Amino acid sequence: MTTPAGALSLEEQIDRWRSYLARRRAIQPIDVAELEDHLREQIAGLTEAGLASDEAFLIAVKRMGDLDAISREFAREHSDGLWKQLVVPGTDTAAAPALRSDAVAAFCFAGAAAILMKLPALFGLDLQADAGFYARNVSLFVLLPLTAYFAWKRRLAPASLRWLPVAFAVAAVFANVYPFGPAADTLVLTVLHLPIALWLAVGVAYAGGRWNEVAGRMDFIRFSGELFIYYALIALGGAVLMAFMAMIFEAIGIKVESFFQYWLLPCGATGAVLVAAWLVEAKQSVIENMAPVLTQLFTPMFAAVLIAFLGTWLVAGQGLPIDRNVLIAFDVLLALVLCLLLYSISARDPRSPPGVFDVVRVVLVISALLADALALSAIAARISEFGFTPNRVAALGENVILLVNLAWSAVLYLRFLRGRGSFGALERWQTGYLPVYAGWAALVVVVFPPLFGYI
Repeated sequence: MTTPAGALSLEEQIDRWRSYLARRRAIQPIDVAELEDHLREQIAGLTEAGLASDEAFLIAVKRMGDLDAISREFAREHSDGLWKQLVVPGTDTAAAPALRSDAVAAFCFAGAAAILMKLPALFGLDLQADAGFYARNVSLFVLLPLTAYFAWKRRLAPASLRWLPVAFAVAAVFANVYPFGPAADTLVLTVLHLPIALWLAVGVAYAGGRWNEVAGRMDFIRFSGELFIYYALIALGGAVLMAFMAMIFEAIGIKVESFFQYWLLPCGATGAVLVAAWLVEAKQSVIENMAPVLTQLFTPMFAAVLIAFLGTWLVAGQGLPIDRNVLIAFDVLLALVLCLLLYSISARDPRSPPGVFDVVRVVLVISALLADALALSAIAARISEFGFTPNRVAALGENVILLVNLAWSAVLYLRFLRGRGSFGALERWQTGYLPVYAGWAALVVVVFPPLFGYI
């Protein structure tokens, strides 16, 4: 990629950063060299992931600011100009065409997702009358274009490009081959677990050859959290748009509910996933600051809720109700706690010493561990009283998997707090455990329907 006139090359930008460090403090040359090695490693990883060199430098400098106070000053003083150079339309920079190309590709893949969502209608499948078909396949309609987008953006190796389509083809077969009844428990389990299994394929495409590295999997965890944030914001904006649209058309006597139901809502909801993914990629250096803020806000809140619940349970002396809806809500809460833990770990600098928020995270993990043990006892009681069902077995397996994760996470985090282990060990455990969730989800999709029936 050529650098236009007036724009600094990557080496010139690194030289400015190096000179800034040397001017602002008395520093040994070896220290500068070590910091520069870290900077270049960050840049290399980001360029391999598909970013332009200017984009990679800006993001790497911001990340280096978490490790070094003078680098943080440099980022604060220079990032605004660099960012404007990258994203302001019409600037003479090599990064702008790359950003425009990514935007065009992302919206094309978003259109493909919307087309896939409407394609079954050509074969007489109605969104309401055939809701079971759409529920089974909606994750395929969304995640296939998303995986294809990252495969294009990361320029995946042929080995990955061969097995990713196979994974989606197998998923499509098992999502549609079983003769589910309209209210079958195994149908609901398939709908819930298929996107979890396929999310691993998205992660492999997103990592772009770095899936075997802890940093690559941790970047995917960070992306997943940021994607959720952006999608929620887009959904809120879309709801406001739909309300405004309904109001103005109703004023002239035209009902648009049918258009909402059959076109805008299904196509917009699927395509928005691709748009949100592109926004995370395009605004990565800005959104990075959201992760620490959100985790520092919600981690104490979730920990307080779990502590209050456990304390109330001990005082009341009552077991957890074995009502199905209560157990489902409880499992959803534990899943949110796990996501919060993963997101907070991805947002933390592994080289920083233990701090107050690390203690809060340990409290959250231990509280969730105790709550999960309580949920397991309730599930076991329900099984002993009413017998095995697909829902109970699925809940049992997921809670056991979660218990193992939380238990060893607590051990590793306590070692880190006591100075007997590294934060990297916790990162390796969490990122290495991701395939376990996908594997269990795939097992539920493939094995549970023939094992427990289709009605």
